[in-house]
Amino acid sequence: MHVLSVSSLKGGVGKTTITLGLASAAFARGLRTLVVDLDPQCDASTGLGAIGASKATVADVLKNPRHNVVLESIVPSSWGKVQSGHIDVMIGSPRALVFDVPSPTVREVWKLEEALSRVENDYDLVLIDTPPSMNGLTRTAWVASDRVLVVSEPSIFSVVAAERALRAIEELRRDISPRLHSVGVLINRLRPLSREHDFRIQELKNMLGNAVLEVQLEEKSTIQQAQGAARPIHTWPGEGARNIAIEFESILDFIESSFAERDIKRTRAKASKFTKFRKIMRGQKHQAELTEDVEALLSDTAESVSRREES
Repeated sequence: MHVLSVSSLKGGVGKTTITLGLASAAFARGLRTLVVDLDPQCDASTGLGAIGASKATVADVLKNPRHNVVLESIVPSSWGKVQSGHIDVMIGSPRALVFDVPSPTVREVWKLEEALSRVENDYDLVLIDTPPSMNGLTRTAWVASDRVLVVSEPSIFSVVAAERALRAIEELRRDISPRLHSVGVLINRLRPLSREHDFRIQELKNMLGNAVLEVQLEEKSTIQQAQGAARPIHTWPGEGARNIAIEFESILDFIESSFAERDIKRTRAKASKFTKFRKIMRGQKHQAELTEDVEALLSDTAESVSRREES
């Protein structure tokens, strides 16, 4: 199971729109997908047609991440009525604001990670829609994630917020969650003929370099129409919707390649534990070194047997 947070430290940049677009691409691809609505505004739950259908919500999960509470908070999206697939929602709640404190404890920020461990065999992809702040809920989402996609629009305040988000991700990776990395910054709500937008995009690229994704999403009413109808963009009629769907597929491809890179590194890390013994078996060590290793191994084994006999 791979976990991606979709985040911004500034509101109004279309973060939930990106979450739902990626969910649509994953849904169309046949990935078993869970969307965690961690934003107290609950827009992702609304866009997925999953309001008022559960015994528990994400607020209950953060309070008590037991297996039964986690399962009670997850419901199927209504998207399954228009296209076959597997997409579920961990229902959002305004009560989650209680957990959005400026300085959460270490125990608090690990709650969602603990909850997702209960269902890790049930999903291929988890998308977390986070609130537009750097408080407890966003930190909780990032600790539970493998990757973070930062969403920005081409404005001066969003440029500053994107840079802050990348720094915060790196600090959290260094201090708490080594597996966490940024996928990059996705520019949303672009107006191609706007000189201001062109200037701000160039500013972002100068500041962040390759962290800015090549795909840029224009501001389109088609996306809002599909979301208002609680429909995936991949099932919305029209050439415009199809083009948008292709763009989200491209973004999902980029994210999946980032996950694949993580899996390769993880495999290499596990394999490195056996490097010493592989070298011995392949005859790459000198005879004296080999004899020393064998003698040390026999000594350790003898001590272990002696301790067991004494006990």
